[in-house]
Amino acid sequence: VNLVESGGGLVQAGDSLRLSCATSGFTFSAFSMGWYRETPGKEREFVAGISPQDDTSYPDSVKGRFIISRDNLKNTLYLQMNNLKAEDTAVYTCVALRTWTKPWAAEYGGQGTQVTVSS
Repeated sequence: VNLVESGGGLVQAGDSLRLSCATSGFTFSAFSMGWYRETPGKEREFVAGISPQDDTSYPDSVKGRFIISRDNLKNTLYLQMNNLKAEDTAVYTCVALRTWTKPWAAEYGGQGTQVTVSS
């Protein structure tokens, strides 16, 4: 199983970034997928999820700014992040979720990609 994130970087507040997560080794289309983010000293935060039926879920902190999507033909997950804020700075990790129910739990995860937003 492999999940490889890309697309992170250094941007300014108000900019946009699109993260990608290329996957292999499991049946991508059958899994709910999600993105977490983590900052030193803070609890890991679930920021977006998408079910096999394309239902989506976001916390209030990113709702209206982040959009999760998936391409089942390419086995790839995306996270479009708009109007980025300094508090969005974190390592973003792609995960395959165990179920489409809370509390969210990851079955598989990637190594993460750093997103840094300067104010």
